[in-house]
This record gives sequence, C-alpha cells and structure tokens, in this order.
Amino acid sequence: MGGQAYQLDDYTSDCLARLAFEVLANRWDSVVVFTIAAYGPTRPAVLLTRIGGISPKVLNDALRRLEYNGLVDRRPYQEAPPRVDYSLTEAGNALLEPMRAMGAWATRYADAVLDAQERFEARETSTRSGSRSRSARPRR
Repeated sequence: MGGQAYQLDDYTSDCLARLAFEVLANRWDSVVVFTIAAYGPTRPAVLLTRIGGISPKVLNDALRRLEYNGLVDRRPYQEAPPRVDYSLTEAGNALLEPMRAMGAWATRYADAVLDAQERFEARETSTRSGSRSRSARPRR
C-alpha cells in the first residue's frame, strides 16, 4: 500500500504530473496537436479545413494556448501576403504517445462512460422531479 500512496502523491494538486492533463484540458487542443502531427508544419487555414467543425477564433485560441505551453512553434514568413505555419515542438511530439493511450482508453471505455452519464442524469432528473411532486402534495 505504501507504493500506492507514493504514486497517488504524484498527482496531488501541487504536483507537476497534473500539468500533462491541464495542458490538454481544452477539447480542441489534442485535435490540433494530432492534426499537426499527421501533416507536419501547417498553416491555420489548412488546419481549419482538415479539422472541420472548429471556428477560426477557437483554432486561433488553441494555437496560442499550445504555443504558450511549448507544444507548437509558430513560424512567420516574411512574405507578401504574410503567412505563418505551426509545427510540433519536441514536447508536443512527446505528448503523442500518452494521447494515443488516452484515445485507446476512450475507445475501450466510451460506452461505459456514456452509459454511466445517462444513468446519473436519469437519477438526478427523477430525484428533482420526485422532490417537486412531494412538495406539491397537500399536507394532511
């Protein structure tokens, strides 16, 4: 049990291990990282097309957050019209393996998680409607 406690301490609130989860907490960041990994240095307009379903503002926010966290490099070109592309840093590339592991976990457990969420929501809904119906009953 002592070994387990030591491992759990690695994930306490002030531990650096949490950083990996926080870095990709935004829903689009991992998608952007995987897309750049698949295609190499990529311009934002191309990322928009390849990702799909993401607005230019949300993509720009994700790229800025990934750059801030050291996962992508922004490379501006001195051309007219100006252009820029993004590539993964060493840290960004190193994050691909744990991201793939999380993807494998999601593939294996997605149905169980979604089922649990549905059960929870159904229970919460019935609890709320049950408390309303009880309070609406006349007292004797």
